[in-house]
Amino acid sequence: MKRLFSFVYLFVGLLATACGQSQQQGAKRPKLVVGIIVDQMRWDYLHYYDYTFGNNGFRRLLSEGYSCDNNQITYVPTVTAVGHSCVYTGSVPAITGIAGNDFYKDGKRTYCADDATVQTVGSESKAGLMSPRNLRVTTMCDAVKIAQDFKAKTIGVSLKDRGAIMPAGHTANAAYWFDNDHGVFITSTYYMKQLPEWVDDFNKANKQTTDIRYTPKGNTLVADMAIAALNGEQLGRGTTTDFLAVSFSSTDYIGHRYGTRSPQTEEAYRELDKEIAKLLGALDTAVGKGNYLLFLSADHAAAHNAALMQKNGVPAGEWDESTALADMNGHLKKLYNTGANLVKDLIEYRVYLDYEAIKAAGRTADEVEAALCDYIDNDDRVAYAVPFDKVQSMSIPQAIRERIINGYNPKRSGDIQIILQPGYYGFDSGSFHEGTSHGVWCSYDTHIPLIFYGWHVNHGRTSKETHVTDIAATVCSMLDIQSPNGCVGTPIQMK
Repeated sequence: MKRLFSFVYLFVGLLATACGQSQQQGAKRPKLVVGIIVDQMRWDYLHYYDYTFGNNGFRRLLSEGYSCDNNQITYVPTVTAVGHSCVYTGSVPAITGIAGNDFYKDGKRTYCADDATVQTVGSESKAGLMSPRNLRVTTMCDAVKIAQDFKAKTIGVSLKDRGAIMPAGHTANAAYWFDNDHGVFITSTYYMKQLPEWVDDFNKANKQTTDIRYTPKGNTLVADMAIAALNGEQLGRGTTTDFLAVSFSSTDYIGHRYGTRSPQTEEAYRELDKEIAKLLGALDTAVGKGNYLLFLSADHAAAHNAALMQKNGVPAGEWDESTALADMNGHLKKLYNTGANLVKDLIEYRVYLDYEAIKAAGRTADEVEAALCDYIDNDDRVAYAVPFDKVQSMSIPQAIRERIINGYNPKRSGDIQIILQPGYYGFDSGSFHEGTSHGVWCSYDTHIPLIFYGWHVNHGRTSKETHVTDIAATVCSMLDIQSPNGCVGTPIQMK
Protein backbone atom coordinates (compact mmCIF):
# COMPACT_ATOMS: atom_id res chain seq x y z
CA MET A 1 0.00 0.00 0.00
CA LYS A 2 2.87 2.36 0.93
CA ARG A 3 4.43 1.64 -2.46
CA LEU A 4 1.11 2.46 -4.15
CA PHE A 5 0.83 5.79 -2.33
CA SER A 6 4.47 6.54 -3.08
CA PHE A 7 3.85 5.86 -6.75
CA VAL A 8 0.74 8.08 -6.76
CA TYR A 9 2.61 10.94 -5.07
CA LEU A 10 5.50 10.54 -7.49
CA PHE A 11 3.11 10.51 -10.49
CA VAL A 12 1.26 13.62 -9.25
CA GLY A 13 4.55 15.39 -8.63
CA LEU A 14 5.87 14.58 -12.08
CA LEU A 15 2.57 15.65 -13.63
CA ALA A 16 2.61 18.97 -11.73
CA THR A 17 6.20 19.59 -12.77
CA ALA A 18 5.38 18.80 -16.40
CA CYS A 19 2.34 21.09 -16.31
CA GLY A 20 4.40 23.85 -14.74
CA GLN A 21 7.09 23.51 -17.39
CA SER A 22 4.43 23.45 -20.11
CA GLN A 23 2.85 26.63 -18.74
CA GLN A 24 6.23 28.33 -18.55
CA GLN A 25 7.00 27.37 -22.11
CA GLY A 26 3.57 28.46 -23.27
CA ALA A 27 3.96 31.85 -21.61
CA LYS A 28 7.54 32.37 -22.78
CA ARG A 29 8.08 36.01 -23.59
CA PRO A 30 10.93 38.24 -24.68
CA LYS A 31 13.16 39.68 -22.00
CA LEU A 32 12.39 43.21 -23.07
CA VAL A 33 9.94 45.15 -25.25
CA VAL A 34 11.25 48.36 -26.80
CA GLY A 35 8.94 50.93 -28.35
CA ILE A 36 10.44 53.68 -30.53
CA ILE A 37 8.39 56.68 -31.63
CA VAL A 38 9.96 59.11 -34.09
CA ASP A 39 8.08 62.37 -33.67
CA GLN A 40 6.73 63.75 -36.99
CA MET A 41 8.13 60.92 -39.15
CA ARG A 42 6.39 60.47 -42.49
CA TRP A 43 6.27 56.90 -43.83
CA ASP A 44 8.03 57.92 -47.05
CA TYR A 45 11.10 59.11 -45.10
CA LEU A 46 12.16 55.46 -44.88
CA HIS A 47 12.75 55.60 -48.61
CA TYR A 48 13.29 59.30 -49.35
CA TYR A 49 16.22 59.51 -46.92
CA ASP A 50 17.44 55.95 -47.42
CA TYR A 51 20.52 57.13 -49.32
CA THR A 52 21.75 58.77 -46.09
CA PHE A 53 21.36 55.61 -43.98
CA GLY A 54 23.96 53.07 -42.97
CA ASN A 55 23.27 49.35 -42.72
CA ASN A 56 22.71 49.03 -38.98
CA GLY A 57 19.83 51.41 -38.26
CA PHE A 58 16.66 51.81 -40.34
CA ARG A 59 18.01 49.42 -42.99
CA ARG A 60 18.60 46.71 -40.39
CA LEU A 61 15.03 47.06 -39.14
CA LEU A 62 13.64 46.86 -42.67
CA SER A 63 15.91 44.03 -43.87
CA GLU A 64 15.34 41.82 -40.80
CA GLY A 65 11.98 43.05 -39.47
CA TYR A 66 8.40 43.26 -40.68
CA SER A 67 7.19 46.50 -42.23
CA CYS A 68 3.56 47.59 -42.40
CA ASP A 69 3.77 49.97 -45.35
CA ASN A 70 0.21 51.27 -45.18
CA ASN A 71 -0.11 52.14 -41.51
CA GLN A 72 -2.74 54.82 -40.92
CA ILE A 73 -3.98 57.12 -38.16
CA THR A 74 -7.77 57.03 -37.91
CA TYR A 75 -8.59 60.15 -35.89
CA VAL A 76 -8.05 63.89 -35.71
CA PRO A 77 -6.21 65.85 -34.48
CA THR A 78 -2.93 64.23 -35.46
CA VAL A 79 -0.72 65.78 -32.77
CA THR A 80 1.97 64.56 -30.40
CA ALA A 81 0.07 63.79 -27.19
CA VAL A 82 -2.72 62.04 -29.08
CA GLY A 83 -0.30 60.03 -31.21
CA HIS A 84 1.79 58.77 -28.30
CA SER A 85 -1.27 57.89 -26.24
CA CYS A 86 -3.00 56.09 -29.11
CA VAL A 87 0.06 54.04 -30.13
CA TYR A 88 0.47 52.76 -26.59
CA THR A 89 -3.19 52.36 -25.63
CA GLY A 90 -4.42 50.97 -28.94
CA SER A 91 -7.28 53.42 -28.54
CA VAL A 92 -8.56 56.78 -29.82
CA PRO A 93 -9.16 60.19 -28.18
CA ALA A 94 -12.87 59.49 -27.82
CA ILE A 95 -11.88 56.86 -25.25
CA THR A 96 -8.46 57.91 -23.92
CA GLY A 97 -9.50 61.44 -22.98
CA ILE A 98 -6.32 62.83 -24.55
CA ALA A 99 -8.16 64.99 -27.07
CA GLY A 100 -5.11 67.03 -28.07
CA ASN A 101 -1.91 68.51 -26.71
CA ASP A 102 -4.29 70.93 -24.99
CA PHE A 103 -8.01 70.65 -24.33
CA TYR A 104 -10.67 71.79 -21.90
CA LYS A 105 -11.20 69.77 -18.77
CA ASP A 106 -13.83 70.76 -16.19
CA GLY A 107 -14.18 74.11 -17.95
CA LYS A 108 -10.46 74.95 -17.80
CA ARG A 109 -7.89 74.84 -20.59
CA THR A 110 -5.52 72.02 -19.68
CA TYR A 111 -2.22 70.75 -21.02
CA CYS A 112 -2.39 67.00 -21.62
CA ALA A 113 0.06 66.05 -18.84
CA ASP A 114 -0.58 68.89 -16.37
CA ASP A 115 -0.78 67.84 -12.73
CA ALA A 116 -0.61 70.51 -10.03
CA THR A 117 -0.62 67.87 -7.28
CA VAL A 118 2.94 66.71 -8.03
CA GLN A 119 6.38 68.32 -7.75
CA THR A 120 9.42 68.41 -10.01
CA VAL A 121 12.15 65.90 -9.27
CA GLY A 122 15.59 66.72 -10.67
CA SER A 123 15.42 70.51 -11.04
CA GLU A 124 13.88 73.61 -9.47
CA SER A 125 11.58 74.43 -12.39
CA LYS A 126 7.87 73.78 -12.91
CA ALA A 127 8.62 71.54 -15.90
CA GLY A 128 8.08 68.49 -13.72
CA LEU A 129 4.51 69.25 -12.69
CA MET A 130 3.34 66.43 -14.93
CA SER A 131 1.77 62.98 -14.70
CA PRO A 132 -0.43 60.58 -16.72
CA ARG A 133 -3.55 61.33 -14.66
CA ASN A 134 -5.42 62.97 -17.58
CA LEU A 135 -5.09 59.69 -19.52
CA ARG A 136 -8.22 57.66 -18.83
CA VAL A 137 -7.03 54.24 -20.00
CA THR A 138 -4.05 51.94 -19.62
CA THR A 139 -1.08 51.59 -21.97
CA MET A 140 1.02 48.68 -23.19
CA CYS A 141 3.46 49.39 -20.37
CA ASP A 142 0.61 49.11 -17.88
CA ALA A 143 -0.55 45.89 -19.52
CA VAL A 144 2.93 44.39 -19.18
CA LYS A 145 3.05 45.36 -15.51
CA ILE A 146 -0.43 44.05 -14.73
CA ALA A 147 0.16 40.73 -16.52
CA GLN A 148 3.22 40.12 -14.35
CA ASP A 149 1.70 41.19 -11.04
CA PHE A 150 3.46 44.58 -11.25
CA LYS A 151 6.90 43.01 -10.99
CA ALA A 152 8.20 44.15 -14.39
CA LYS A 153 10.11 47.38 -14.90
CA THR A 154 8.73 49.95 -17.34
CA ILE A 155 10.51 53.19 -18.26
CA GLY A 156 9.66 56.07 -20.63
CA VAL A 157 12.31 58.44 -22.07
CA SER A 158 11.87 61.50 -24.29
CA LEU A 159 12.80 65.14 -24.63
CA LYS A 160 9.08 65.97 -24.43
CA ASP A 161 7.20 65.28 -21.22
CA ARG A 162 4.18 63.97 -23.15
CA GLY A 163 6.47 61.74 -25.23
CA ALA A 164 7.65 59.95 -22.08
CA ILE A 165 4.54 60.12 -19.88
CA MET A 166 1.81 58.99 -22.28
CA PRO A 167 3.58 55.78 -23.36
CA ALA A 168 4.80 54.83 -19.87
CA GLY A 169 1.27 54.98 -18.51
CA HIS A 170 -0.02 54.90 -14.95
CA THR A 171 2.08 52.16 -13.37
CA ALA A 172 5.52 53.01 -14.75
CA ASN A 173 8.63 52.84 -12.62
CA ALA A 174 9.57 56.15 -14.21
CA ALA A 175 9.11 58.56 -17.07
CA TYR A 176 12.01 60.92 -17.76
CA TRP A 177 11.83 64.07 -19.86
CA PHE A 178 14.14 66.98 -20.59
CA ASP A 179 14.05 70.25 -18.68
CA ASN A 180 15.32 72.58 -21.38
CA ASP A 181 15.84 75.49 -18.98
CA HIS A 182 18.16 73.46 -16.77
CA GLY A 183 19.65 71.14 -19.39
CA VAL A 184 18.91 67.88 -17.55
CA PHE A 185 16.43 65.01 -17.47
CA ILE A 186 13.77 65.23 -14.79
CA THR A 187 10.67 63.45 -13.55
CA SER A 188 7.91 64.12 -11.02
CA THR A 189 6.87 62.96 -7.58
CA TYR A 190 4.15 60.92 -9.29
CA TYR A 191 6.93 58.39 -9.90
CA MET A 192 9.53 58.97 -7.17
CA LYS A 193 10.90 61.36 -4.56
CA GLN A 194 14.43 61.59 -5.92
CA LEU A 195 16.30 60.62 -9.08
CA PRO A 196 18.18 57.32 -9.11
CA GLU A 197 21.94 57.57 -8.86
CA TRP A 198 22.38 56.56 -12.49
CA VAL A 199 20.18 59.48 -13.64
CA ASP A 200 22.12 61.94 -11.48
CA ASP A 201 25.36 60.60 -12.95
CA PHE A 202 23.98 60.89 -16.47
CA ASN A 203 22.84 64.48 -15.91
CA LYS A 204 26.21 65.49 -14.47
CA ALA A 205 28.03 64.02 -17.46
CA ASN A 206 25.57 65.33 -20.08
CA LYS A 207 24.25 68.65 -18.79
CA GLN A 208 23.31 70.93 -21.70
CA THR A 209 23.95 74.66 -21.73
CA THR A 210 22.29 75.44 -25.07
CA ASP A 211 18.94 74.58 -26.65
CA ILE A 212 19.51 71.25 -28.39
CA ARG A 213 15.90 70.51 -29.28
CA TYR A 214 16.20 71.90 -32.83
CA THR A 215 19.38 69.95 -33.56
CA PRO A 216 20.23 66.27 -34.08
CA LYS A 217 22.00 66.39 -30.72
CA GLY A 218 18.59 66.21 -29.06
CA ASN A 219 18.07 62.72 -30.46
CA THR A 220 21.60 61.73 -29.50
CA LEU A 221 20.89 62.73 -25.91
CA VAL A 222 17.66 60.68 -25.86
CA ALA A 223 19.42 57.61 -27.28
CA ASP A 224 22.16 57.92 -24.66
CA MET A 225 19.58 58.35 -21.90
CA ALA A 226 17.68 55.29 -23.13
CA ILE A 227 20.88 53.24 -23.05
CA ALA A 228 21.64 54.59 -19.58
CA ALA A 229 18.15 53.47 -18.47
CA LEU A 230 18.68 50.07 -20.08
CA ASN A 231 21.82 49.53 -18.05
CA GLY A 232 20.99 51.56 -14.95
CA GLU A 233 17.76 49.64 -14.38
CA GLN A 234 19.13 46.35 -15.74
CA LEU A 235 16.14 46.11 -18.07
CA GLY A 236 15.61 42.71 -19.66
CA ARG A 237 17.97 40.96 -17.29
CA GLY A 238 15.57 39.74 -14.63
CA THR A 239 12.84 37.13 -14.58
CA THR A 240 10.18 39.40 -16.08
CA THR A 241 9.53 41.03 -19.44
CA ASP A 242 10.41 44.71 -19.06
CA PHE A 243 9.45 47.65 -21.27
CA LEU A 244 11.50 50.61 -22.52
CA ALA A 245 9.52 53.32 -24.32
CA VAL A 246 11.68 55.79 -26.27
CA SER A 247 10.49 58.85 -28.18
CA PHE A 248 12.78 60.94 -30.40
CA SER A 249 11.44 64.51 -30.42
CA SER A 250 14.05 66.57 -32.25
CA THR A 251 12.73 65.41 -35.62
CA ASP A 252 9.49 67.23 -34.77
CA TYR A 253 11.18 70.42 -33.63
CA ILE A 254 13.37 70.45 -36.74
CA GLY A 255 10.46 69.68 -39.06
CA HIS A 256 8.38 72.52 -37.64
CA ARG A 257 11.22 74.99 -38.08
CA TYR A 258 12.72 73.87 -41.40
CA GLY A 259 10.17 71.68 -43.23
CA THR A 260 10.18 68.20 -44.76
CA ARG A 261 12.70 68.80 -47.55
CA SER A 262 15.32 70.91 -45.82
CA PRO A 263 19.03 70.11 -45.34
CA GLN A 264 18.37 70.23 -41.59
CA THR A 265 15.72 67.51 -41.80
CA GLU A 266 17.98 65.38 -43.97
CA GLU A 267 20.74 65.75 -41.39
CA ALA A 268 18.32 64.89 -38.60
CA TYR A 269 17.39 61.55 -40.18
CA ARG A 270 20.95 60.73 -41.18
CA GLU A 271 22.05 61.22 -37.58
CA LEU A 272 18.96 59.52 -36.12
CA ASP A 273 19.82 56.45 -38.19
CA LYS A 274 23.15 56.32 -36.35
CA GLU A 275 21.42 56.66 -32.98
CA ILE A 276 19.04 53.79 -33.76
CA ALA A 277 22.02 51.67 -34.80
CA LYS A 278 23.71 52.56 -31.51
CA LEU A 279 20.60 51.66 -29.53
CA LEU A 280 20.22 48.34 -31.35
CA GLY A 281 23.86 47.54 -30.62
CA ALA A 282 23.35 48.30 -26.93
CA LEU A 283 20.27 46.07 -26.85
CA ASP A 284 22.21 43.25 -28.54
CA THR A 285 24.92 43.52 -25.92
CA ALA A 286 22.71 43.93 -22.86
CA VAL A 287 19.78 41.66 -23.67
CA GLY A 288 20.90 39.61 -26.67
CA LYS A 289 19.80 39.72 -30.28
CA GLY A 290 16.51 37.87 -30.62
CA ASN A 291 15.68 38.33 -26.94
CA TYR A 292 13.91 41.66 -27.30
CA LEU A 293 10.80 42.66 -29.25
CA LEU A 294 10.97 46.13 -30.80
CA PHE A 295 8.61 48.28 -32.80
CA LEU A 296 9.20 51.63 -34.49
CA SER A 297 6.44 54.03 -35.48
CA ALA A 298 5.49 57.72 -35.30
CA ASP A 299 2.95 59.85 -33.49
CA HIS A 300 2.01 61.71 -36.69
CA ALA A 301 3.61 62.77 -39.94
CA ALA A 302 3.73 66.24 -41.59
CA ALA A 303 2.68 68.30 -44.58
CA HIS A 304 5.12 69.73 -47.08
CA ASN A 305 5.71 73.44 -46.65
CA ALA A 306 2.83 75.41 -48.16
CA ALA A 307 5.09 77.94 -49.91
CA LEU A 308 7.07 75.11 -51.52
CA MET A 309 3.87 73.52 -52.76
CA GLN A 310 2.53 76.83 -54.10
CA LYS A 311 5.79 77.45 -55.91
CA ASN A 312 5.33 74.16 -57.73
CA GLY A 313 1.66 74.67 -58.60
CA VAL A 314 0.11 72.57 -55.83
CA PRO A 315 -2.91 74.06 -53.99
CA ALA A 316 -1.74 74.83 -50.46
CA GLY A 317 -1.67 77.54 -47.85
CA GLU A 318 -1.69 78.61 -44.22
CA TRP A 319 -4.64 79.26 -41.94
CA ASP A 320 -3.79 81.62 -39.09
CA GLU A 321 -5.50 80.28 -35.99
CA SER A 322 -5.26 83.48 -33.92
CA THR A 323 -6.75 85.54 -36.75
CA ALA A 324 -9.47 82.94 -37.30
CA LEU A 325 -10.48 83.04 -33.64
CA ALA A 326 -10.63 86.84 -33.63
CA ASP A 327 -12.64 86.85 -36.86
CA MET A 328 -15.16 84.33 -35.45
CA ASN A 329 -15.78 86.43 -32.38
CA GLY A 330 -15.93 89.62 -34.43
CA HIS A 331 -18.56 88.14 -36.71
CA LEU A 332 -20.71 86.90 -33.82
CA LYS A 333 -20.45 90.22 -31.98
CA LYS A 334 -21.74 92.05 -35.02
CA LEU A 335 -24.40 89.45 -35.78
CA TYR A 336 -25.83 89.41 -32.26
CA ASN A 337 -24.99 92.98 -31.23
CA THR A 338 -22.97 91.88 -28.21
CA GLY A 339 -19.64 92.93 -26.77
CA ALA A 340 -18.82 89.47 -25.44
CA ASN A 341 -16.68 86.80 -27.06
CA LEU A 342 -19.00 83.86 -27.73
CA VAL A 343 -16.13 81.60 -28.82
CA LYS A 344 -13.96 80.71 -25.86
CA ASP A 345 -11.08 79.08 -27.69
CA LEU A 346 -9.77 77.47 -30.87
CA ILE A 347 -7.38 74.57 -30.29
CA GLU A 348 -6.03 72.28 -33.01
CA TYR A 349 -9.00 72.94 -35.32
CA ARG A 350 -11.53 72.48 -32.49
CA VAL A 351 -13.88 75.34 -31.60
CA TYR A 352 -14.98 75.80 -27.98
CA LEU A 353 -18.12 77.89 -27.43
CA ASP A 354 -18.61 79.99 -24.29
CA TYR A 355 -21.99 78.82 -23.04
CA GLU A 356 -22.22 81.38 -20.25
CA ALA A 357 -21.51 84.28 -22.62
CA ILE A 358 -24.02 82.89 -25.13
CA LYS A 359 -26.72 82.66 -22.46
CA ALA A 360 -25.95 86.17 -21.23
CA ALA A 361 -26.34 87.42 -24.81
CA GLY A 362 -29.85 85.94 -24.93
CA ARG A 363 -28.93 83.28 -27.47
CA THR A 364 -28.85 79.49 -27.58
CA ALA A 365 -25.81 77.36 -28.24
CA ASP A 366 -27.52 75.71 -31.21
CA GLU A 367 -28.21 78.96 -33.05
CA VAL A 368 -24.72 80.32 -32.40
CA GLU A 369 -23.20 77.03 -33.52
CA ALA A 370 -25.19 77.06 -36.76
CA ALA A 371 -24.36 80.69 -37.51
CA LEU A 372 -20.68 80.11 -36.77
CA CYS A 373 -20.49 77.05 -39.03
CA ASP A 374 -22.04 79.03 -41.89
CA TYR A 375 -19.45 81.76 -41.37
CA ILE A 376 -16.51 79.34 -41.19
CA ASP A 377 -17.71 77.52 -44.32
CA ASN A 378 -17.39 80.76 -46.31
CA ASP A 379 -13.59 80.53 -46.00
CA ASP A 380 -12.29 78.86 -49.18
CA ARG A 381 -9.50 77.24 -47.16
CA VAL A 382 -12.09 75.33 -45.13
CA ALA A 383 -13.61 72.12 -46.47
CA TYR A 384 -16.10 71.51 -43.66
CA ALA A 385 -17.15 73.03 -40.34
CA VAL A 386 -18.68 70.09 -38.49
CA PRO A 387 -20.62 70.38 -35.24
CA PHE A 388 -19.66 67.34 -33.20
CA ASP A 389 -23.27 66.65 -32.29
CA LYS A 390 -24.29 66.58 -35.95
CA VAL A 391 -21.39 64.68 -37.49
CA GLN A 392 -23.48 61.55 -38.18
CA SER A 393 -26.05 63.44 -40.24
CA MET A 394 -23.75 65.67 -42.26
CA SER A 395 -22.86 64.94 -45.87
CA ILE A 396 -19.13 64.37 -45.55
CA PRO A 397 -16.87 61.53 -46.73
CA GLN A 398 -16.91 58.50 -44.47
CA ALA A 399 -13.13 58.56 -43.96
CA ILE A 400 -13.35 62.09 -42.56
CA ARG A 401 -16.46 61.30 -40.51
CA GLU A 402 -14.73 58.32 -38.88
CA ARG A 403 -11.71 60.40 -37.95
CA ILE A 404 -13.87 63.12 -36.39
CA ILE A 405 -15.89 60.62 -34.37
CA ASN A 406 -12.78 58.78 -33.17
CA GLY A 407 -11.19 62.07 -32.15
CA TYR A 408 -14.19 63.49 -30.34
CA ASN A 409 -14.26 63.25 -26.58
CA PRO A 410 -17.57 64.73 -25.33
CA LYS A 411 -16.08 66.16 -22.15
CA ARG A 412 -12.92 67.64 -23.68
CA SER A 413 -13.16 68.29 -27.43
CA GLY A 414 -15.43 71.33 -27.66
CA ASP A 415 -18.21 71.94 -30.17
CA ILE A 416 -17.05 72.23 -33.79
CA GLN A 417 -14.38 70.42 -35.79
CA ILE A 418 -12.85 72.43 -38.63
CA ILE A 419 -11.60 70.42 -41.60
CA LEU A 420 -9.29 72.38 -43.88
CA GLN A 421 -8.82 71.77 -47.59
CA PRO A 422 -5.96 69.38 -48.44
CA GLY A 423 -2.64 71.21 -48.48
CA TYR A 424 -3.72 73.79 -45.89
CA TYR A 425 -2.72 73.78 -42.25
CA GLY A 426 -3.04 75.96 -39.19
CA PHE A 427 -0.32 78.36 -38.15
CA ASP A 428 -0.09 80.99 -35.44
CA SER A 429 2.23 83.76 -34.35
CA GLY A 430 4.68 81.30 -32.79
CA SER A 431 5.05 79.11 -35.88
CA PHE A 432 7.97 78.90 -38.29
CA HIS A 433 6.48 79.76 -41.67
CA GLU A 434 9.42 78.30 -43.58
CA GLY A 435 8.76 74.99 -41.81
CA THR A 436 5.73 72.76 -41.58
CA SER A 437 2.94 71.58 -39.32
CA HIS A 438 0.46 68.73 -38.86
CA GLY A 439 -2.83 67.88 -37.22
CA VAL A 440 -5.22 67.10 -40.07
CA TRP A 441 -6.86 64.02 -41.62
CA CYS A 442 -4.88 63.99 -44.90
CA SER A 443 -2.46 61.20 -45.78
CA TYR A 444 0.60 63.39 -45.33
CA ASP A 445 -0.28 63.59 -41.62
CA THR A 446 -1.79 60.13 -41.11
CA HIS A 447 0.48 57.75 -43.05
CA ILE A 448 3.23 56.76 -40.63
CA PRO A 449 5.85 53.99 -40.50
CA LEU A 450 5.42 50.78 -38.54
CA ILE A 451 8.16 48.18 -38.25
CA PHE A 452 8.29 45.20 -35.91
CA TYR A 453 11.68 43.68 -35.19
CA GLY A 454 13.33 40.98 -33.09
CA TRP A 455 11.71 38.33 -30.93
CA HIS A 456 9.40 36.04 -32.99
CA VAL A 457 9.24 38.55 -35.87
CA ASN A 458 9.77 37.14 -39.34
CA HIS A 459 11.11 39.30 -42.15
CA GLY A 460 8.44 40.60 -44.47
CA ARG A 461 6.21 43.48 -45.41
CA THR A 462 2.58 44.16 -46.19
CA SER A 463 0.71 46.86 -48.07
CA LYS A 464 -2.58 45.95 -46.39
CA GLU A 465 -4.01 48.80 -44.35
CA THR A 466 -3.08 48.68 -40.69
CA HIS A 467 -3.88 51.22 -38.02
CA VAL A 468 -2.03 52.95 -35.23
CA THR A 469 -4.44 51.28 -32.81
CA ASP A 470 -3.25 47.85 -33.98
CA ILE A 471 0.24 48.28 -32.52
CA ALA A 472 -0.74 47.70 -28.88
CA ALA A 473 -3.07 44.87 -29.86
CA THR A 474 -0.25 43.17 -31.79
CA VAL A 475 2.39 43.48 -29.08
CA CYS A 476 0.04 42.23 -26.37
CA SER A 477 -1.10 39.34 -28.55
CA MET A 478 2.51 38.31 -29.12
CA LEU A 479 3.13 38.42 -25.37
CA ASP A 480 -0.06 36.46 -24.60
CA ILE A 481 -1.34 39.21 -22.32
CA GLN A 482 -4.54 41.25 -22.20
CA SER A 483 -4.57 44.41 -24.30
CA PRO A 484 -4.86 47.84 -22.62
CA ASN A 485 -8.36 48.41 -21.28
CA GLY A 486 -9.40 50.93 -23.97
CA CYS A 487 -7.85 49.11 -26.93
CA VAL A 488 -9.90 48.99 -30.13
CA GLY A 489 -7.15 47.64 -32.39
CA THR A 490 -6.71 44.25 -34.04
CA PRO A 491 -3.51 42.15 -33.93
CA ILE A 492 -1.56 42.30 -37.17
CA GLN A 493 -0.80 38.92 -38.74
CA MET A 494 2.85 39.12 -39.80
CA LYS A 495 3.09 36.46 -42.48
